Amino acid sequence: MLGVHEAPESHVFVQITNPAPRPLRLTKLDYVFASSKGTTVAEGELPLQREVPPGAVAVLEVPLDADSASEPLQLRGRLTAELDQIVRTFKVSAQIRPH
Repeated sequence: MLGVHEAPESHVFVQITNPAPRPLRLTKLDYVFASSKGTTVAEGELPLQREVPPGAVAVLEVPLDADSASEPLQLRGRLTAELDQIVRTFKVSAQIRPH
């Protein structure tokens, strides 16, 4: 993951890069938004059907209620993808600071 951008439309944009020399097929993102105290603010599963070419970037829109983003949050999750017909999971994490 390269970056996070907060949007007023109640989404957090997560940028994913495929470092592999072959296409990566994204299938699912399980995520949790937690407060600085560790309390879960929001969580969910985002089904995906996206192929990311080698070296390319994909931007995922992860839903987050705008009211939940009034304090700094941490996004933690697991991205499920297929590479060479093998299912793999990748850890995703980011710090989110409200404006």
